[in-house]
Amino acid sequence: MLLAIDVGNTDTKLGCFKPGTDELLHYWRVATDLRRTADEYGVFLTQLFATENVALPEIDAVVIASVVPKLESALESVCRRYFGVAPSFLRADGQTLIPVRTEHPAESGADLIAAAIGARARFGAPLVVISFGTATAFIAVSPHGEYLGVSIAPGIAISIDALVGRTAKLPQVALETPQHAIGRNTIEALQSGIVFGFVGQTEAIVRRMRDEMKAEAKVVATGGLAEIVAKQTPIVDAVDPYLSLLGLKLFHESL
Repeated sequence: MLLAIDVGNTDTKLGCFKPGTDELLHYWRVATDLRRTADEYGVFLTQLFATENVALPEIDAVVIASVVPKLESALESVCRRYFGVAPSFLRADGQTLIPVRTEHPAESGADLIAAAIGARARFGAPLVVISFGTATAFIAVSPHGEYLGVSIAPGIAISIDALVGRTAKLPQVALETPQHAIGRNTIEALQSGIVFGFVGQTEAIVRRMRDEMKAEAKVVATGGLAEIVAKQTPIVDAVDPYLSLLGLKLFHESL
């Protein structure tokens, strides 16, 4: 069974694929913790897998995309010790599935490359893939299926934390869509500005990317907060939270 791991700055996504298919049998989203050692990861994964009755020997391959270099050594150690396999790491300049047309391909985030690979396989091209994570990343995939580049904006959660942290009287708010754009109280006002603000950002950047690509690219959203924005705008054609894991699986199969 293949285990795919997408290590982000805030969250880490893990998925086990049914052998011979693109079907995810198990999926977990956990907090990324820079302090964990290889042994701590081993204990953590053992307990995590036990919740779904997955035995460690069932894992016969591991593929990883990471934007946290400090964790890569620990992850490699835990894979070798607990699964008995050496993991494969996706690098933007070390994969052949999608041409990367940026000025410095090695700088492209492995998670974004994985999401682009998964999205193109599932939805075709051209595409704008929006990853709502720690940052909000807009990935442009050309009509020829090339990774053209990305627009990166502060993520929704980061923006909320910054706003509340720098204003003494503003409370923490639940990330919910208000009924009106004109907030009649502080909570509604914050929710309106946050949700509709990111909707406006999404629509504006997608329009500009479509204009630059000269194509009516399909728009696919992924990431933990994708649904919140996608529900408020028709510009998002589909939401798929597992694109990066699918991309990792396809990368593993290409090796």
